Amino acid sequence: MTMVDLGPQTRILARLAEAVPDERLTGPTPCPDLAVRNLLGHLLTLSVAFRDAARKDLGATTDTSPATAVPDIGPGWREELPKALDELADAWRDPAAWTGNTRAGGVDLPGAVAGAVVADELVVHGWDLARAAGLDYDPDPAALDSAFVFLEAAADDPDRGGGLFGPVVPVPLTASRLDRALGLSGRDPGWRPVTE
Repeated sequence: MTMVDLGPQTRILARLAEAVPDERLTGPTPCPDLAVRNLLGHLLTLSVAFRDAARKDLGATTDTSPATAVPDIGPGWREELPKALDELADAWRDPAAWTGNTRAGGVDLPGAVAGAVVADELVVHGWDLARAAGLDYDPDPAALDSAFVFLEAAADDPDRGGGLFGPVVPVPLTASRLDRALGLSGRDPGWRPVTE
């Protein structure tokens, strides 16, 4: 796992979040059981948790499993999320974040692996958000490469039994790198919200 500047990807996510119309906040996402507002809440809490993981500031934010509660947003989320994303990117620019051990989601792991995990989260959930809100999405190539390598390794891990977020979805080798990463993550790249 190599060091990646997460700043370009966090800026992409911040722009996507800013463009989400209020009427889409209760709509579905590719994440089962999460509406757009819950996905945004997840992005906010994971940004804070992985910021603290990069700083090795371990405690409540890094010890809490994302499965403990359905995340949500408060009234100030449009200001809080971009700030948290900026802080996340800044924390991971420190080479020390990528060394030693840290913790995120209650799991102890090497700093370099945590960096790859957060790159994956930012890329895949960026697609989730864009697709759910009907927005265009072009992830940062460096973050996408990091996510792809991480997802490929996770899918090949016999102890995991498939993709990181669900069974691997077969995607043609001729598909885009993003679509292939999504398939490895357990996502169907053709997912669209059901229109009424």
